[in-house]
Amino acid sequence: QVQLVESGGGLVQAGDSLRLSCVISGRTFDINTMGWFRQAPGQEREFVASITWSLGNTGYTGSVKGRFTISRDSAENTVYLHMISLKPQDTAVYYCAASIELAVRTASLYDYWGQGTQVTVSS
Repeated sequence: QVQLVESGGGLVQAGDSLRLSCVISGRTFDINTMGWFRQAPGQEREFVASITWSLGNTGYTGSVKGRFTISRDSAENTVYLHMISLKPQDTAVYYCAASIELAVRTASLYDYWGQGTQVTVSS
């Protein structure tokens, strides 16, 4: 089993920055990809960013490219999502997820999920 605990969400204004953290514990040696997803009220959960654990290869959805950066600290078993130039449409619950697959963007291919952290961006 793998446990994921997110933190760092909050209420910010448009244009502000936030950094989300996800601490990973348990059978971490099974993990090949870490991802961030988000879900706004009334909408489906959508892929935001992913990073492969060994090589650090990253991928982003188009709407966050250039504004969000995913990174990992292997020594601390932590994944980060650094978000700048936040927009009201970024408002959502953000979830950290872990997959045994490589470089995946589909939620159903992720095996473990955190509880989520709320990000609210006011205009």
